[in-house]
Amino acid sequence: MKPSTLAALLSFVIPGAGQLYNGHIWRALFWLIVTPGLWIGSGGLFGWVCHLIAAWTAWHKAQEKERE
Repeated sequence: MKPSTLAALLSFVIPGAGQLYNGHIWRALFWLIVTPGLWIGSGGLFGWVCHLIAAWTAWHKAQEKERE
């Protein structure tokens, strides 16, 4: 499995885990705090959006890392 795919999968399951896998601690903390906040704050309406964005950003940053 490619590192970018693994990062996206990790972050989809637990938002921020993919960022942590990529070595971006501050980004990981951001997603770990914001996603549950949106799940609770919106009554579950926008939490899934954060999950998708967190997974996409983890994948994108891992892709950039692979290109270097």
